[in-house]
Amino acid sequence: MRWIIVGLVILFSSIASAAPLPATAPDQKVDQLLQLLADPEVQSWLESHKAGQAASVSDTSKFGFAKWEASIRERVNNVLSALPRVPGELNAAAARTRGEAIAKGYAPVFAIFAGLIAIGLAAEMVWRRLVVRSDSTLVRLGSIGIFSLVTAAIFFAVDWPPLARLTLLAYIIAFIVIRLALTLMPLMLMSPPQRHRLSILIGIVVVGIATSAITGPQGIDPDVANAIAVCFSVIVLALAVEAVWSTMETSASWKAAATAFGVALWVAWCLDMKALFWLGIYAIALPRVLRGTARVTTALSSDTGGLRHLLVTHGIRAAVVGVALGWLALVWHLNPEAPGRQDPWIAALVYGGLKSVIVLLLADLVWQLVRHWIDRSLLTASDTASLSPADAARRARIRTLLPIFRNAIAVVVLVIAGLIVLSELGVQIGPLLAGAGIFGVAIGFGSQTLVKDIISGVFYMLDDAFRVGEYIQAKDYKGTVEGFSLRSVRLRHHRGPVFTVPFGDLGAVENMSRDWVIDKFRISVGYDTNIENARKLTKKVGAELKEDSELGPLFIEPLKMKGVEEFGDYGIILSFGMTTVPGMQTYIRRKAYAKLREAFLANGITFAQPTVQVGGDDKSGGAAAAQAAVMAHDVKAAAPST
Repeated sequence: MRWIIVGLVILFSSIASAAPLPATAPDQKVDQLLQLLADPEVQSWLESHKAGQAASVSDTSKFGFAKWEASIRERVNNVLSALPRVPGELNAAAARTRGEAIAKGYAPVFAIFAGLIAIGLAAEMVWRRLVVRSDSTLVRLGSIGIFSLVTAAIFFAVDWPPLARLTLLAYIIAFIVIRLALTLMPLMLMSPPQRHRLSILIGIVVVGIATSAITGPQGIDPDVANAIAVCFSVIVLALAVEAVWSTMETSASWKAAATAFGVALWVAWCLDMKALFWLGIYAIALPRVLRGTARVTTALSSDTGGLRHLLVTHGIRAAVVGVALGWLALVWHLNPEAPGRQDPWIAALVYGGLKSVIVLLLADLVWQLVRHWIDRSLLTASDTASLSPADAARRARIRTLLPIFRNAIAVVVLVIAGLIVLSELGVQIGPLLAGAGIFGVAIGFGSQTLVKDIISGVFYMLDDAFRVGEYIQAKDYKGTVEGFSLRSVRLRHHRGPVFTVPFGDLGAVENMSRDWVIDKFRISVGYDTNIENARKLTKKVGAELKEDSELGPLFIEPLKMKGVEEFGDYGIILSFGMTTVPGMQTYIRRKAYAKLREAFLANGITFAQPTVQVGGDDKSGGAAAAQAAVMAHDVKAAAPST
């Protein structure tokens, strides 16, 4: 129906334009045309068609990239046309400020500014002479604080004229910021010429920002204010290029690349591409600022390995990066004309990326705190020299469990941070969690041995079956426990080989290093040995070993002779025993052997030796038989051969 009406309208129009109109149109046809044009569908179509033509013909420049290009072109033209008016606008603003101050009975703004600075410096000098006499970085920062407090107190105590008030506030803040930069400059890893040029650069930038901040309240035209900012930026760019070519000790190609990068940043700033400009600034300045803050915290902190130093260092680093990200987000939010700003997908990606960096910073701070606590606990648990056996055992258990907890916490922090980052970037993590659950169930069914090893290891740890540094034996495996993983234990055999044994294969564990060890051994002596004398000698040897400075702390109960164990083939077997700390029984037994040998031999106690006895008890009969055998041999040798 709509297209029929449109066709009729076009047909009527073409007819009207092609044929000559009669002098008087019939009233019936006029009424029909008016009724047709009054139809709502025809009117809506005509309006949409008219709006579409206008958008496609005259308003194309108001959409997307064309709109941004038009705004950039307009900005450049306005700045170029406003440059000749800069001196006149500045003189007019200065005259307005000076006239307002004089009209209300005040001195010119320059004289007021100089007086405030002089009073603040005098208060700072008095504080440094009467309270603090050193010249450290912390003292200089405190002096700037005194200067700021005194200046602010005088400034807010006086009701200055409006224009003078804003001008004074802007330049006083600029003066304080420049002093702070000059105070912190020696902490940066730069040569003196580089620090000198950077100081000048910072001063010009701060003064330019202060001047641009008061152009609006001073009534300066916005185009002239932009032109003033461009003039300051040209000076900053020239100084930066001069510093690159004068102080950088690199090749000419790197200097040319740095110059091109600086020019690109300047162009981005001039074209109002603020997000790109600040990204470039952060790429240059943020690493140096982070290194400088780390040096400042190290210089101001006495305990470089303590928790306070860790909190201050990582907290300041997170704060610096957070402020940079917040400024980027603010610049992006306040610049609706930026390319891609109108695209919801790009905006969500940008904001999600900024939030993700904050999440990663918080995750890093949490992980650093946990790792610091675990490392300090492990370092404390390693010192067991002056502890009782119970405390030493408890610390050994801590050394065993904490590395496992550290690995588990690292995995948890990494997974949680990764999921939050994906969520902030717009990824739906619900299916990921569901898929991870299904994957976990599949692993559980398909890897029963792995699950068995992990669960067995958990219960070995809960039962405190063994610890790092203990000597254990399980089935055919024995050795000193060197460490753990999630599913296995690593044993070092006393001859050197290393066994990596899954927890599920350990079974019953024989721990040879827990609490104490009773060591027993036997010695065979002759049948004619005086048993009581041997017991006394053993007791004496045990007392000597107990009093030894090296061996004494290793004894729990001294060496004693238990008595006659049995009668052997060649002598009496005596049993000995002693109780020592775990792992030292073999070393002490060797010392006991040497001491007992010396004591027994010195007191006539002989050790049993194997002997062979031929014949019966008649020794004379044996001698006669031997003599007869010799005579028979001689007779046989003397007989003539046949």
